[in-house]
Amino acid sequence: MDAVARHLPADERRAVTVETVVELAAEQNPSEITTAAIATRMGLTQGALFRHFPTKDAIWRAVMDWVAERLMARVDRAANSAASPLGALEAIFMAHVAFIAEHPGVPRMIFGELQRPGDSATRRMVKALLERYRDRLRALIEQGRASGELDPGVDPDQAALLFVGSIQGLVMQSLVAGDVQQVRRDAAGAFATLCRGIGRKA
Repeated sequence: MDAVARHLPADERRAVTVETVVELAAEQNPSEITTAAIATRMGLTQGALFRHFPTKDAIWRAVMDWVAERLMARVDRAANSAASPLGALEAIFMAHVAFIAEHPGVPRMIFGELQRPGDSATRRMVKALLERYRDRLRALIEQGRASGELDPGVDPDQAALLFVGSIQGLVMQSLVAGDVQQVRRDAAGAFATLCRGIGRKA
């Protein structure tokens, strides 16, 4: 990446910077990633890096924009490919898990950002992403209730919270195990258990 990064147009340089941060976050504590480390990985000087991002926070905001854009695009594609609300929920669950397995630095950055005290632009971006994601889930859960595919007594807010929490739990377990691919192996069973809680009762 470093030989290429030195000769990229500005927009592509910014995109490569974001991808570099995501890669570094998979290898080390995201809070310890320095602009020097980013520049070194890209084969640049810090001065060259700061020509595209005035501060480290600006880099972090660009990373969160990248995460939100790609995760929600994947979620939307997954939902739109399904034939029913429950099928869409399963497709979203598996697509989200696949995204995490492909980009293990992303949950580490998000968890780290949410643990920081106080408020920041990046933290607000994470919260906005989570709310947008839950809105998508709530709409599908409402559709599932209306169609009779899901239990009509299910609370959409709580079901969406449980959905997101299930994925977060899988991620935490994979981080504890030091094996990010564990999230893929456990996903089907976790979703099946979730379905028993929200599915239509006999």
